[in-house]
Amino acid sequence: MTVSVSDPNAELLTLRDVLRYAVSRFNAAGLAFGHGASSAFDEAAYLVLEGLHLPIDQLEPFLDARLLADERTRLLALIEARVTTRKPLAYLLKRAYVQGIPLYVDERVIVPRSFICELLYSDAFGGEDFTLVEDTDSVETVLDLCTGSGAIAILASNVFENAEIDAVDLSSDALEVARINVDQQGLAGRIELYEGDLFAPLEGKRYDLILTNPPYVDEIAMEELPEEYRHEPAMALGSGLDGLDIVRRILAAAPDHLNPGGGILCEIGAGREILEAEFPDFEFLWLDTEESEGEVFWLSAEALGVADSSTIGAVD
Repeated sequence: MTVSVSDPNAELLTLRDVLRYAVSRFNAAGLAFGHGASSAFDEAAYLVLEGLHLPIDQLEPFLDARLLADERTRLLALIEARVTTRKPLAYLLKRAYVQGIPLYVDERVIVPRSFICELLYSDAFGGEDFTLVEDTDSVETVLDLCTGSGAIAILASNVFENAEIDAVDLSSDALEVARINVDQQGLAGRIELYEGDLFAPLEGKRYDLILTNPPYVDEIAMEELPEEYRHEPAMALGSGLDGLDIVRRILAAAPDHLNPGGGILCEIGAGREILEAEFPDFEFLWLDTEESEGEVFWLSAEALGVADSSTIGAVD
């Protein structure tokens, strides 16, 4: 008996059909998520919407729309590439969204996903009951350390409208991507990009705020990374045996680059207990998001030993 093999290109007629097919393929392949989507359904929805240049937050109106042949071919090719290459979908689409802002991404940078991006758009900055910064308009200088794609610097430019922003990365490749995003957002006049090792290219400059999402994956976790994460630059992920080598260097140098009354917001992953044990005199303030707990800390300039003579930082 001859068994015919169905052709997805012929049988998947609507966006809903392709969405269901993508979810099934992703689940069957055991893909790992975490580059902008947390489930097979969310990833499939992003694939079909961005793949068809539709609004990424409006799935429902288009579910039963019939696909043109070339649209169906494009979506099925993306699904096949995601399954067979295990590349993050953002690399295949050359697009990631951070707080609704579209950014260009490719394999020269990690896919932007810092919890700091969420915190920047939260009550942590300008909330009525709690705020790290009393008046966002009073912030004049911001540093995005380990900028990668430039995502944090770009979001900071929206939150701190009067601030000049510097962004630093050790990777010249990453800075090429950051430059694309800065230019596309029309921010070349406000965001200055620097190539170098942490604070080294800044020549003693000081800032009201330092924002940093440095490499923080520990040695064991690096060895066990799902294949999707192995497509990202290793230098942007790993940071020594316990993942905190670069964080320690940042903490050691930050006091020389903070203005009085300022502070540093830093993402560290799972190293909270290690950091608190190693720096018992630091008054870490841990800030949670919807998907994280104890992975981002705030340290005021005063807590780091910088003399307090201003009111930029509302939380001591």
